[in-house]
Amino acid sequence: MKILMVSSEAVPYAKTDELADATGMLPTTMKQLNHDVRVVMPKYKTIRFGNTKAHKIIDSYPVQLGNNAEYCSIYEGKRKDGVIFYWIENNRFFGREGLYGDEKGNYRDNGLRFALFAQGAIDVIRRKIFTPDIIHIHDWQTSLIPIYLKNNFSEEKLSRIPVILTIHNIAYQGVIDKNLMPEVNLDISLFTRDTLELSGKCNLLKGGIIFSDVLTTVSPTYASEILTPEFGMKLEGILNTQKGKLHGILNGIDYEEWNPERDSLIPYSYSKKKLAGKLLNRSNLTKKLHFDVDITKPLLGVISKLTEQKGMDLLAQILPDIADEDIHMVILGEGDTLYEKLLKNLANKYPDKLRIFIGFDNELAHQIYAASDMVLMPSRFEPCGLGQLIAFQYGTVPVVHGTGGLKDTVKKFSKETLKGNGFVFDAYRASAFLNTVKKALRNYRNGSVWKKLVNNCMALDFSWETSAKKYIKLYEKLLRKQEQT
Repeated sequence: MKILMVSSEAVPYAKTDELADATGMLPTTMKQLNHDVRVVMPKYKTIRFGNTKAHKIIDSYPVQLGNNAEYCSIYEGKRKDGVIFYWIENNRFFGREGLYGDEKGNYRDNGLRFALFAQGAIDVIRRKIFTPDIIHIHDWQTSLIPIYLKNNFSEEKLSRIPVILTIHNIAYQGVIDKNLMPEVNLDISLFTRDTLELSGKCNLLKGGIIFSDVLTTVSPTYASEILTPEFGMKLEGILNTQKGKLHGILNGIDYEEWNPERDSLIPYSYSKKKLAGKLLNRSNLTKKLHFDVDITKPLLGVISKLTEQKGMDLLAQILPDIADEDIHMVILGEGDTLYEKLLKNLANKYPDKLRIFIGFDNELAHQIYAASDMVLMPSRFEPCGLGQLIAFQYGTVPVVHGTGGLKDTVKKFSKETLKGNGFVFDAYRASAFLNTVKKALRNYRNGSVWKKLVNNCMALDFSWETSAKKYIKLYEKLLRKQEQT
């Protein structure tokens, strides 16, 4: 099967969040399953190609945006795993430091930027560079593709290529003013309640939802949640009319990168059968953080964006109570200035218990996962979640809010049955979070029980192969349906 994956980011070339992991790893796994998968993304200024040899295959050609012509070039390169990438180059729109914005906020012309990108991705097909059986798009940045195919190119053969849209986070919707529609090549007749209009604006993700043939999101629970007003972000109405084509498929993790047996970024390797290295990693990190070395004290880790979505409001509320416990804690992340300052102040208030590092340090992230006994993830909502999947692999027990992918993957541990793989609080309240952390700490103090829990975590498999096979089944079903029409 020939699949064209279209995304605004993909590892190892550009990443802001878990979208890049999915669009980087799914093609690798699908190629291993003997499918021809290729990826289209923008050629950002910040991309470093490394070992990838990228060469220009289409030189500066005009792309019409309203009354203006922008000039694009198309590059091609093969990643070390053999997956072919195409990059759409336009220095005006993609020759910037940020993918979507800068310190002032999102770029105001993101609608134009990703309209150009969508047309560039379609040009990969129209110029016969690659003719896919399936187009798999991701999030609002690519949602113009099915809108264009079903409206602007409806007379062309390529309009019959099935499109699957994966929603990684419904909070990001690509909202533009109505008067910008002609500039992004959208006919004003599409500005209706049944198509692109939402709350008086043109909503690109809504259009992607309507004009795509199949919808997926990144966990079964999140697929159900976004049908409700609490999680649907005003799109629950249109999603309910389209729910027959909505599926939830969990993301996986890259076991080449996240494997404590072969992780070059941690001081001591270990495995499910040889866990001694985990304790050595904890001792090493404890010294590095200038905590007192006491092997009886559990280390709690938080690796997260410091935002309200990630539950930092709850974390800040319960930290004084957690600091009363016999523990150490380390926080790594960046995000809203409010939470960065609040958590730094708490770290200064409890210097014997808490350390915080603002920013992202990949090596330190690996060391925190390897050294910590628990990882805290109190997300208000979480489409899939990557942290808990990594934590499982490292024998680090997740303590999470039961939402989205966290609910699908973290099952409540029972010391009576010794089944389960973590600790879950259901109500989004600080008291519920605190009680669950304390419950986890009580279980930690029972060595044999905790060892069983750690083994339960490390026995789990969330490889990308499981996810890829589910997507391929959807592709095959969609192609069979198309053949019947």
